[in-house]
Amino acid sequence: MPLRDRLPSAPLQMPRARPLRRFHVERDLPVSMHDGVTLLADRYVPAGVRRPPPTILVRTPYGRRGPAAVLNGLPFVPFGFQLVVQSARGTFGSEGEFDPLGSEHDDGLATVEWLRNQPWFDGSFGTYGASYLGYSAWALAAEAGPELKAMALQITASSFRDAAYVGGSFALESTLTWTDLTHRQQQPLGMLTAPLMSRRRAIRAARTGRPLSELDVLTGGAPMRFYQDLLAAHHDPGSAYWLKRDFSGTVGQVSAPVSLLGGWYDVFLPWEIRDYLALRAAGHRPYLTIGPWWHADARHSLVAFRESLAWFRAHLRGDPSGLRADPVRVYVTGAREWRDYQDWPPPGMRQDRWHLHAGGGLGEDGPQDTLPSRYRFEPKRPTPALGGPTLLGSSKPVDNRPLEKRPDVLVFSSPVLKKDLDVIGPVVADLFVRSDREHTDFIVRLCDVAPDGTSRNVCEGGLRLDPDRPVADKPVGTEGVRRVAIDLWPTGHRFRRGHRVRVHVTSGAYPKVAANPGTGEPLATARTSVPAAQEVFHDPDHPSAILLPVVERSPEVSMPDPGEEQAWDIPA
Repeated sequence: MPLRDRLPSAPLQMPRARPLRRFHVERDLPVSMHDGVTLLADRYVPAGVRRPPPTILVRTPYGRRGPAAVLNGLPFVPFGFQLVVQSARGTFGSEGEFDPLGSEHDDGLATVEWLRNQPWFDGSFGTYGASYLGYSAWALAAEAGPELKAMALQITASSFRDAAYVGGSFALESTLTWTDLTHRQQQPLGMLTAPLMSRRRAIRAARTGRPLSELDVLTGGAPMRFYQDLLAAHHDPGSAYWLKRDFSGTVGQVSAPVSLLGGWYDVFLPWEIRDYLALRAAGHRPYLTIGPWWHADARHSLVAFRESLAWFRAHLRGDPSGLRADPVRVYVTGAREWRDYQDWPPPGMRQDRWHLHAGGGLGEDGPQDTLPSRYRFEPKRPTPALGGPTLLGSSKPVDNRPLEKRPDVLVFSSPVLKKDLDVIGPVVADLFVRSDREHTDFIVRLCDVAPDGTSRNVCEGGLRLDPDRPVADKPVGTEGVRRVAIDLWPTGHRFRRGHRVRVHVTSGAYPKVAANPGTGEPLATARTSVPAAQEVFHDPDHPSAILLPVVERSPEVSMPDPGEEQAWDIPA
């Protein structure tokens, strides 16, 4: 397995377009939906083409003009593609009401039907886009027909359900932020101010302690339908609401070649990887790129364009010269290098159990015969999250030492590492826990501790325990102890020699995740809360551990000086 492009790397080499190549644009093309609603689209065509070039289709709720045009794929046009950008129902001139996630399947297929009937359509098209734009592409993909020849999608997934209900909880900050953003974006200057202010408004509202059902009004000044719909569907993620919005079950049916790009700190990464695995299980060979990026990180845009251009040239124009040899490329933080693999998880990866020990220890040696570790979670003063994935704003790793001083956070640290430890793949916590509350949360965070004591988060995950939705094994051994498996975000990280591995166990990550009130009341309207007495067992009968996906380093590759401290995240 070779290592590639250890940074700093050479400037990105882009295929050359014809200098100052012009394009023609047709604006506000009407596209009729099956229910009679008309959506508007813009069509960009490179100047001077003799025959219709392949089409790239983008469907977006964020507008078609100005800076949005660049994000929507306008730079592809000089390279010999025509681009069709359509505003989603109820946004930026398209008729109807914007029902987030709810109309993209039917409207997408109606748009494909319209596309087939256009005299300028050459019989093949690809889909492109990040976040909601990528979701819109998944919504139509399985039924788009043979004309769909390629998909290049970024920081997205075929279903947003599990991202909204992370581990069975409620992703308060992200859902409230996005609802406010889309609520304001069509107001004067909304596209400029909403991305900057919506997260601040959401956090400010969350800190009031008001019931969740009131926070949309506090944030946006009016009830916001999407936020209320998500709250209402929280009790039943398999409800009819999600039945028409979840396309994860159709991913394996998509025959078009798919290229995916994600970030280690993106809110959708676990489910983007799930889409990759579904394609692999169906016998396909998708490409996957994961960099040191978060959701709104501008640095992934150039990489996304470069890789998508190569993908479209290969599958829409028959020129595969720009494709890399191995389908999976990931950036390893801590090592500051890109690695290419044949698959994900990396072939040869092994899961090593690092056991939690009494007194805050962590190591590969077996569990010890000790009493459990204990803490008390108070929902009225929920444990905060200092870093971790978020929708808007930076999600870069931060120093978690202030968090580790809290009495409601258990901290387990390894001895100083004698050699580098490369952790690349899925991370799982296998915990034996007990709570005096049937309704409670457990959250696990993996951190890297530098020689100076700085403790930066690498990845995290959580699980909500609810007797109505069993997610844990039956009680084992000691009365009331349950074994729970908690999926953390996947990672690609090097714990360098001289550093330490650290694990947090807690019950809150506020306001990224809504605090569990502990009462079993409906999440939206809960007004009362009760503290939870939590125990984590780590004896031979209850060997709590974190399972680290270890990949051996290739011995022939020279590495940075292990004594040199370097930043984890890099420019694209």
